Amino acid sequence: MGRYYIKYSVGIAIALIAYFLLTKLLGLHKYPILSAVNAVIFGAGILMAMKKYKLDKANFKYEKGFQIGLFTGGIATILFAIFMAIYIFQIDTQFAHAILDSWGLNYNKGGLIVITSLVMMGFSTTLVLTLAFMQLLKESWNPHS
Repeated sequence: MGRYYIKYSVGIAIALIAYFLLTKLLGLHKYPILSAVNAVIFGAGILMAMKKYKLDKANFKYEKGFQIGLFTGGIATILFAIFMAIYIFQIDTQFAHAILDSWGLNYNKGGLIVITSLVMMGFSTTLVLTLAFMQLLKESWNPHS
């Protein structure tokens, strides 16, 4: 089962990194509203992992599908957070200040708050999308007439 969430979580992380680098190239990386596209990337990857698992297994159990979704999004979040930590602390040290300025915060503007919020948003997005997709993919208990 690990091959499903490893494969798709690495794919999600690569897509997130590519999207971030594209927005940086276009000069749009300092606008947090554009991170809403990250949810679409997470959703596509999680749904593909869950569908592939359901397709390969004859007996699709709710808890296994839920586990696939959570682990796929969780690992992708961690991988993307590692990339962003390297980017914020080593490559562009002013990025965190620019993001936090747009939030209108008036306290110590360190990069750790950006990484923490990124991880929290990634995990919460993963949980919500996994719950939603499992409603679509679970087997119905209703009898067929």
